[in-house]
Amino acid sequence: MSEQKSKSPKAKYLLRDILADHYKIAWDAKKRGEKVGWCASNFPQEICETLGVPVVYPENQAAAIAAKGAGQRMCEHSEANGYSNDICAYARISLAYMDLKECKELDMPQPDFMLCCNNICNQMIKWYENIAKELDIPMILIDIPYNTEFETSEDRVKYIRAQFDEAIVRLERITGKKFSRERFEEVMKISQESSKAWLEATEYTKYSPSPLNGFDLFNHMAVAVCARGKQEAADAFKLLAEEYEQSVKEGKSTYRGEEKHRILFEGIACWPYLRHKLTTLMEYNINMVGTVYAEAFGVIYNNVDEMMKAYSYVPNAISFERALKMRVDAVTKNNCEGAVIHTNRSCKQWSGFMYELERRLREETGIPTVTFDGDQADPRNFSKAQYDTRIQGLYEVMEANKRGGNL
Repeated sequence: MSEQKSKSPKAKYLLRDILADHYKIAWDAKKRGEKVGWCASNFPQEICETLGVPVVYPENQAAAIAAKGAGQRMCEHSEANGYSNDICAYARISLAYMDLKECKELDMPQPDFMLCCNNICNQMIKWYENIAKELDIPMILIDIPYNTEFETSEDRVKYIRAQFDEAIVRLERITGKKFSRERFEEVMKISQESSKAWLEATEYTKYSPSPLNGFDLFNHMAVAVCARGKQEAADAFKLLAEEYEQSVKEGKSTYRGEEKHRILFEGIACWPYLRHKLTTLMEYNINMVGTVYAEAFGVIYNNVDEMMKAYSYVPNAISFERALKMRVDAVTKNNCEGAVIHTNRSCKQWSGFMYELERRLREETGIPTVTFDGDQADPRNFSKAQYDTRIQGLYEVMEANKRGGNL
């Protein structure tokens, strides 16, 4: 056996294979006549994993379709069917896929039921309701309302827990599968292994230079969404963290350049222009080392009630002060010198308070910030020229700050 073949696979290839298996498992189940669901990204995955119910994630699919260049085509199909282009591009891509039943960029099985949780977006309720109505299939909703308080109160925990228990009963009826408490305990344990390993991997951006290009996390996070409860995901994230640790020791990085400046990137990626954003930053030797987006899928708890709280602390469901603290912590621990704020046309909930959050972030950390208009999946809402000039401006301010003077 050659030396090359004897080497263990890199974590990124294991993560790629886990994602491919995720879709294959769903397709195989569909062919066997089992029911397959479409699931919101922060619906408690522990339920489906325990029941052994295959689900796929429309947000993952929409992001992949957009990254492969088909976002506009799919959005325009939904708009031709009467959906406004003011609604989320993920929703428009998903509604188009429901109608077309195929997309060469990424196919996945059509749903037999919908699992919705509004902790990441309230519009998601109408998106999933529309699909459920069009296809005449059941929908289960776990309502986790926006929390104006810093901490989640015990009465909210009871409210979420009651829905969690009801969702299990309804999903048993829909799929004919039985929920096992023993298996549930095992899934929770694996999910914690997986989440902790994922968060540990994201923490390596604190080193200077960072052993990774921060955009790598956007590519790996799909597995954190769809496979947190699987042992292979936990093992792959542990390996990813080990690889980053080794890179720190050896002074290596996946960032292809000299890291002269470090920034926070705020918001969801513009998937159609991910490469352009990366290469523009690299022209100025800027590495993205801070984000709260990737960390949103590391759900940490010790018991079931804590799980309810953990799912209520998703970025779009928390108070302004808690959201601000997340960004300030990300800037501080990663030694960010500036921040790039994505005003995302698709995500009104995320972008709505971003102007005030940007002002407070500057006030509390003293770093310069710039904003750009964009969209997570609709390429018509992004201007390369605007983005490039904002990055140039941020670079000039960070350079001046580094020299200890003003522009």
